[in-house]
Amino acid sequence: MHPEPVRRVPAARPVQVHHPAPIQPVPRAVAAPLVPMQPGTIPTVASIVLPDGRVVTGYAIEPPKPEPVAAKPAVSRAAVNVALGGIGFAAVCGGLLVLTTFIAAMAALIHQLIILAAVIFGGWIAVQVLGPRHGEGGTVVNIRKAIFKRNHFHG
Repeated sequence: MHPEPVRRVPAARPVQVHHPAPIQPVPRAVAAPLVPMQPGTIPTVASIVLPDGRVVTGYAIEPPKPEPVAAKPAVSRAAVNVALGGIGFAAVCGGLLVLTTFIAAMAALIHQLIILAAVIFGGWIAVQVLGPRHGEGGTVVNIRKAIFKRNHFHG
């Protein structure tokens, strides 16, 4: 069995404390050099005097212009969509009503045609079965050149 190796803990490092250095104000007598430039190529420079007397100079930033707001319709889009959906549903229901009425009318027509065919066909069969027979009293046998001798037929 191997012995477990001993783990060494690193030595503690000393804590370092950092103190921030204060920012030294810029003397007021120092002014930025002026560079002649064409007007309109650079934005305008604005100066602001702070309450403590310091002057801050910089480029004037135009505030962002809000995008033009589209005029809101008098009725919301959701209400328009619901109304259009209702109109579409009513149109579909009307179409389905017409379709079901047409199907019912066709079924009634087919039913009447079947009854009419049964009456006509049944009447024709009845006439064939129950109708009068013309000259049909019994079996007719045509005998030619036959010889009858003592009630025996010799053909």
